[in-house]
Amino acid sequence: MSRFSYETYPEAMKPLFAMKVHIDKSGLEKKLMHLVMMRASQLNGCTYCMDMHSKEARAEGETEQRLYLLQVWREAPFYTERERAALAWCEAVTRLDPVHGVTDEIYAQASAQFSERELMDLNLLVIMINGWNRIAIPSRKAPDYQPVERKVA
Repeated sequence: MSRFSYETYPEAMKPLFAMKVHIDKSGLEKKLMHLVMMRASQLNGCTYCMDMHSKEARAEGETEQRLYLLQVWREAPFYTERERAALAWCEAVTRLDPVHGVTDEIYAQASAQFSERELMDLNLLVIMINGWNRIAIPSRKAPDYQPVERKVA
């Protein structure tokens, strides 16, 4: 049962929606974005966002195998170096270990795969999904996402 909904206070949500518009226009690959959003949502235990982004990822052509193995992405051979760098960045920024934060190693890995602008956009993506997770989890948003139908070109 949902406790509250962001729909009841849409003015407060404008910054997150504006961030989403920016990130959608950033040029980051859609599949990469969904993997990052799913990984952060896994770490945070957000069922609604996992439901949403798994459905959206499938609609963008993501494979079941890569979605199923996302929790063990380091061991699975199905992710590119760029995706691995993004997932490592996602985990570091989501967890923000008080001792290490984002390590020099993770920064070097990410900056080898992403331009400075892309890395900022990736960082904003992680910040955004963590924000959405922190809205959906305490509100107990049910995993009932219905994707928007896409027109086939």
